[in-house]
Amino acid sequence: MHVLLTGAAGFVGRHLHRALLDRGDGVLGLDLNCTPLARSGDALDFFRTDDTRYDLAIHCAAIVGGRVSIDGSPLGVATNLALDSWYFRWLVRTGTPRAVYFSSSAAYPVALQQPGEIHRLVEDDIDFEQPGRPDATYGLAKLTGEQLCQYAEAEGTRITVLRPFSGYGEDQDEAYPFPAFIRRARERQDPFEIWGDGSSTRDWIHIDDLVGATLAAVDHDVTGPVNLGWGRATSFDQLARYVTEAAGYRPQFKHLPTAPQGVHHRVCDPTRMLAFYQPTVTIEEGIRRALDS
Repeated sequence: MHVLLTGAAGFVGRHLHRALLDRGDGVLGLDLNCTPLARSGDALDFFRTDDTRYDLAIHCAAIVGGRVSIDGSPLGVATNLALDSWYFRWLVRTGTPRAVYFSSSAAYPVALQQPGEIHRLVEDDIDFEQPGRPDATYGLAKLTGEQLCQYAEAEGTRITVLRPFSGYGEDQDEAYPFPAFIRRARERQDPFEIWGDGSSTRDWIHIDDLVGATLAAVDHDVTGPVNLGWGRATSFDQLARYVTEAAGYRPQFKHLPTAPQGVHHRVCDPTRMLAFYQPTVTIEEGIRRALDS
């Protein structure tokens, strides 16, 4: 296939880029940061001016930067609204027949992710008639993007909508919790710092499975929305225990209650994904890979 991949130098983008090339697809990788695989360019400018028709477009370009960026730079993150809206306009203008839109678990209502019993989020928990408040401007942009997907599909583009949960991997930026924990464990930090009280939970999915599920969804012509996750709730205290035990020590945990934390529970029901893809990399295996890398 002739594939456009934006955000090709980012965490998800660079792994997708390698996987697409390994499949034999022809890929134009586009990113603000030039790499040996990705061409330097602004996706926003590209969508405004380019008229090339691709077989498949995968849009990974976005401003994220972890919890600090989401909470501390809401207007910067809101730039994603412009990126996404021009993406859909470009899809329609060029007649690109297949596309992937990465939404996010942040699009789910924060009211369903509070302390107490864990509610495993299902795709239908987002009701576009009464969607509920998503997580910050990042979640709002993704929720809006999903609504715009419907308009682009009405013009003829089949769009795979994916809602990844907590993606992680060996080469992820330390602005995210998993690599930050790995670094602390490598340094054998004691006390071991944990943002919040340690009881909030996340649903971790390794980048290999995130990429595998994305390509499987394309191959099976799944439109979605589809959660990408394990459905396994892991608290930050548990994650710290897994990481430090794998590193061979048992430090004291130091909780930082005033640090940015996000919602309390964010765990998915992966039933729809399991119909076409089975994840293989457990959190324990992912930790081992990261410590060995």
